[in-house]
Amino acid sequence: MSAKLRVVRFDSWVNAAFDERLRSEPDIELQVHAMPDSPEQTHRLLAQAHVFHVSAAKDEIPPYVFVTDTLLAACPSLLCASSYGAGFDPIDAQACTRAGVAVVNQSGGNAVSVAEHTLGLMLSVSHRIAESDRRLRRERGFSRETLTGTEMAGKTIGLVGIGNIGRRVAALAKAFGLSVLAFDPLLSADEIRSRGAEPSTLHAVLEQSDYVSLHCPRDASTRGLIDARAFASMKPGAVFISTARGGIHDEAALAQAITSGHLAGAGLDVWDQEPPPLDHPLLSCDTVVATFHTAGVTHEARRNMALISAEQIVSLARGERPPRLINPEVWPLYSKRFESILRTPT
Repeated sequence: MSAKLRVVRFDSWVNAAFDERLRSEPDIELQVHAMPDSPEQTHRLLAQAHVFHVSAAKDEIPPYVFVTDTLLAACPSLLCASSYGAGFDPIDAQACTRAGVAVVNQSGGNAVSVAEHTLGLMLSVSHRIAESDRRLRRERGFSRETLTGTEMAGKTIGLVGIGNIGRRVAALAKAFGLSVLAFDPLLSADEIRSRGAEPSTLHAVLEQSDYVSLHCPRDASTRGLIDARAFASMKPGAVFISTARGGIHDEAALAQAITSGHLAGAGLDVWDQEPPPLDHPLLSCDTVVATFHTAGVTHEARRNMALISAEQIVSLARGERPPRLINPEVWPLYSKRFESILRTPT
């Protein structure tokens, strides 16, 4: 027979569908605790946990609840670190692999919402919607011509990454009459074409696109990927969009590219620090549309994420391999630990 799978989460917001699904499983014990106020309390609450379901928002939780070597050493029964979202910034996946701990995320659960938000940012910058809204609320005596916008139809969008979100952006962009290029080193040219884009190099995406939109994960290969040199290589008057993760693009370099007039503007949902400080130079640019990492914050997306994450944990309780395993190389060691920790003699 098997011991119950103990799942622990802290009380940062999660859709109720997560708790409801797990509590319907007789072989799973869910514990929900108030956010701990020290590393010691964190380790005490997680000491017997098999699964730690942790917020993906690194700036909304204290660093001592991040899944690091230190936390893993204090939690010898931990089998899985499960992210609330598609990102997993608070989880050190390499440390988990060394410890035999599976890492799962909920990629795809918010893809529709983030893709729609991406097009919303593009429309807002191109048609100067947010800029017009701000001026109309505080000024009079300006002409409509000072807010002349640009149509998206007939332009080119270049996607950096064409996974769950990027492929949906490609479909929406085509509906608006845009041509779509994509750079994704993880996919073959044929696969990129099957996802609705023409395969391209990063350099060509930057040089040829009227809109450059990021849809790649933040990892060692993408941190600082879009730097001052990359912005300089973009077409004059192009628009930069990111609904991916802060840290992939250089915010200071982007501000310089916009204030110099090289780029027409940007739509940004993600930041190095979230929320960014009020005196952030990008927030003073009229042609920047800024949102607070809300692209995936819709009722539909939050429920999808909750159900996907709960189902993955249910599959783990059954001894199955989850479909969104971030560190697949951990599986042999994880399987041995699973048997040792959860399987008991009859």
